[in-house]
Amino acid sequence: MPIIRAGNINLNYETYGEGEPLLLIMGFGMPGAAWLPSLPFFEGFKSIYFDNRGTGLSDKPEGPYTVEDMADDASNLLKALGIARAKVFGVSMGGMIAQELVLRHPEQVVKTVLACTMPGGPQTKMAGPEVIEMLMTGSKLITTDPEKGFDIMMPALMPAEFIAAHPEIKPMMVAGAKMMAPTPPETADRAMAGIATFNAYDRLAQIKCPVMIVHGDRDVLVPPENAQLIKSKIAHAEMYIIPGAGHAFQAVDPVGIHQRVVNWLKK
Repeated sequence: MPIIRAGNINLNYETYGEGEPLLLIMGFGMPGAAWLPSLPFFEGFKSIYFDNRGTGLSDKPEGPYTVEDMADDASNLLKALGIARAKVFGVSMGGMIAQELVLRHPEQVVKTVLACTMPGGPQTKMAGPEVIEMLMTGSKLITTDPEKGFDIMMPALMPAEFIAAHPEIKPMMVAGAKMMAPTPPETADRAMAGIATFNAYDRLAQIKCPVMIVHGDRDVLVPPENAQLIKSKIAHAEMYIIPGAGHAFQAVDPVGIHQRVVNWLKK
């Protein structure tokens, strides 16, 4: 993957396919390569995916990694690549970054998908402390012991009965993690410190571009009430609630879910 100077940071990025630019923003602690299973579904787009600061091969400055800083990283990446405007798809923390990107740099965003994410602020419905602990502990272990890391973290990502019914999921995730550039454990603390200060709720009504909200109704990491909160502030947003899906919502129906999102992006 190439390295490019984006503002005051070096970001590792890659592109896939041809067509309209689609900026893919990954979530907490994961490098851009975590988008690889989704890329074949984005036919007709030039997908641009990258390692957020602190992950993969991008720079790893001192924290906290604020959502605002990461939104500016995404904006500067588009500028560095000579892309004036793009469609944007952000998942989890990437959805928070997407919110800030369209709020801070609205001229760069054609339309955006906000998936399994939250608006921040006191109204946000937070996960229970035990779920946050699964995320933090699992994230820090994935680089050195992905088997144990995913054992700890998977219940925060998917319903227990889905995990039991799909034993193939964990080996796929472990294999994927082993192929990715390592992310240091301190990135989890630096990113969580940034999430703690994130608050776009009172500004969401400023978003004028088309928005699609996507959320699993069994998400325990970012509870689905957050989708309703975002919708309450962005009246024109389309909302897609996926029955039976957890935080890793794509897993329950990869073809159907991606098809619906891509069809919306192509409108």
